Amino acid sequence: MRLRHQYVLRRSGEPVEERFCGDPVVSFLYARVREDAGWMYRALTSARLTTLAAMMRFDRRPHDPGTMRRRYALRMGLDFSECVESEEALDTPRKVFERKIRYWDCRPMEPNPHAVVSPADARLLVGSLSADSVLNIKHKFFELEELLGAEGRWALPRFQRGEWAIARLTPDKYHYTHAPVSGRVRAFYELDGRYQSCHPAVVIAQATPFSKNRRVVTLIDTDLPGGTEVGLVAMVEIVALMIGDIASCYSVERYENPQPIQPGMWVKRGAPKALFRPGSSTVVLMFEPGRVAFCADLVQNQQREDVCSAYYSRGMVRPLVETDVRVRSTIAYARRRSPA
Repeated sequence: MRLRHQYVLRRSGEPVEERFCGDPVVSFLYARVREDAGWMYRALTSARLTTLAAMMRFDRRPHDPGTMRRRYALRMGLDFSECVESEEALDTPRKVFERKIRYWDCRPMEPNPHAVVSPADARLLVGSLSADSVLNIKHKFFELEELLGAEGRWALPRFQRGEWAIARLTPDKYHYTHAPVSGRVRAFYELDGRYQSCHPAVVIAQATPFSKNRRVVTLIDTDLPGGTEVGLVAMVEIVALMIGDIASCYSVERYENPQPIQPGMWVKRGAPKALFRPGSSTVVLMFEPGRVAFCADLVQNQQREDVCSAYYSRGMVRPLVETDVRVRSTIAYARRRSPA
């Protein structure tokens, strides 16, 4: 029996049923294959095979690109009018999935410099590592120390009992990530790992999968003049099944003059930061305790009882409902700090 999984559309507050592209594949991979043939499971979630599968699926030019685009538009609800390039230029699945959009027009950002914005078009959950917080969720999605790795060990005390947000990108989404805050990059590094799916069923079946996949970690100091003033922020971009790469391509203005992220550089809230290669993927944001207040609608949506959140109801302390958010939309505000 197929489980129903719904999320809340932020713009209208309406629940929407999610149709997963690869449910049979995910079920096969994480049930039969993982239990009966561990070597096959490890091979299928390896870098080599996930890259090969992505090339076969996304890089071949279809016989009729127009039909391909119409199929994607119908099945996934893609809006090609948002794109920077003409629709005709998107003649392969990869070009469709890696499309650039006129985010300065179609993804507006509020001017409040102390607003934290969504790093992606995504399904969002928020939570806290504090035991006495109403948003406390037991360690199911990640283990903090493993998530940040040895290179981020110095930052661990800053995030203990802190708040987090998880943005889950689905294959239909715009695949650029944008900086959620303004500040100076303190550290930037990659951590090796698997290429497991970020399907909600896998998140529940696999213990802390986000801290086991290959990922890119950016630590940003926002307590500087011109910064968002929410303390140290960790942005962890996580690969998934058929995501072969995370291309660092920070641009101050639109998509012009992209450059790799480096320690010491300043990143501007809302600016393009990286590109996920085709597939689904996840961004985890970590905040210091007491430095952000999540938007009330995100917290209220997460606790709604009229929405069926099948996967995040199983094995969880309580059901969790995701909210569909747009990149650069506000997800939290800086909390005012008392004078020293």
